[in-house]
Amino acid sequence: MKSQSLNKIFLTTNLFLFSFIMKSTEAFSSDASGMATSAAPQPSMLMSLLPFVLIFMIFYFLMIRPQKKRMQQEESMLSTLKSGDEIYTKSGVLGIVSALNDNIVTLEISQGVHVKFLRSQIGGLSKKLFEEKAVKQDKKK
Repeated sequence: MKSQSLNKIFLTTNLFLFSFIMKSTEAFSSDASGMATSAAPQPSMLMSLLPFVLIFMIFYFLMIRPQKKRMQQEESMLSTLKSGDEIYTKSGVLGIVSALNDNIVTLEISQGVHVKFLRSQIGGLSKKLFEEKAVKQDKKK
């Protein structure tokens, strides 16, 4: 559904740009006898930059801003991480934090089995992962 709305936005933007380009090139077209038609006034600098500003705004609100928000959430989760939290890694390993360092997190993945991971490779808290699945299952029923 999100991709359909993105496609509609990009389609309307492309149509706007196409019509703008066609209107701006009409001033340079000539009639059948080869003589130039009456010269139309050139668009202002603001009007020529407007499509680029619109495209940047679309990219900002659809791509850059949500990515920044996700990065801030991940950084806050990593900073509040403590021993005893049940987490998952980006590679899919579930475990309980047994020790923390500035760059390294030691996970206990089974009784007596400890594995070290880079702090940047922690995906999130596993209780949130399982809560999301439970909510989706409740919606299906």
